[in-house]
Amino acid sequence: MIHMTETLAVQTIEDFLTGEETTRLTEILDEHLSATGWIPARPSEGITPPEPAQALLDGAMQRALPTLHRAFPSATAVDPWLYHDLKSGDKIRPHVHGVGDPQARPQRIARVAFNLQDADAGGEFYLDTCSDDALWSDDTATVGGPYAPGTRFVHEITARTGPVNLNDVPHTRWTCAPPPGTTVVYGTQLVHGVLPVLQGRVRKLITNLLA
Repeated sequence: MIHMTETLAVQTIEDFLTGEETTRLTEILDEHLSATGWIPARPSEGITPPEPAQALLDGAMQRALPTLHRAFPSATAVDPWLYHDLKSGDKIRPHVHGVGDPQARPQRIARVAFNLQDADAGGEFYLDTCSDDALWSDDTATVGGPYAPGTRFVHEITARTGPVNLNDVPHTRWTCAPPPGTTVVYGTQLVHGVLPVLQGRVRKLITNLLA
């Protein structure tokens, strides 16, 4: 049974990839980008990396699961990874995914983000916490579903859709500056985004943690 705290938890995995694995992953992605000529149309757009990259990342996730179970005891697997590439001037505005269909199986309980490359300036990942009830729907989990009865669910809120503008909601911003090679795992009911890239480039791989 999934508890609400799992959708609001945060856990980091330092040294998610070894130096050798990071080098190999970079080579695979560089070759893929060169072959496809892919350029994101917008900062939030991602591309599915080839199978060798997926296998490398999935192997690292299997190693990390025992640690992740401290905060996400229901976690069992991840979705395929997506690669994102942000250049100078790009940003990801605050948004929250929510759980989608709370009756679906498997359930997306968290997001997993591995920074392959940090910007020279700016581009920091952040989480916004707040007590405003406007983020929350009236839906609650019932007996017999995958979530503990009484679990509440946030609205899915993007930069353009949702019942509130997240920039207008009073909040506390937590800016994340993990060391190289670190994966950040954050509950799917947490508001998050990426600050503007001021110089350089942000390269990251993102997936969903499933239960």
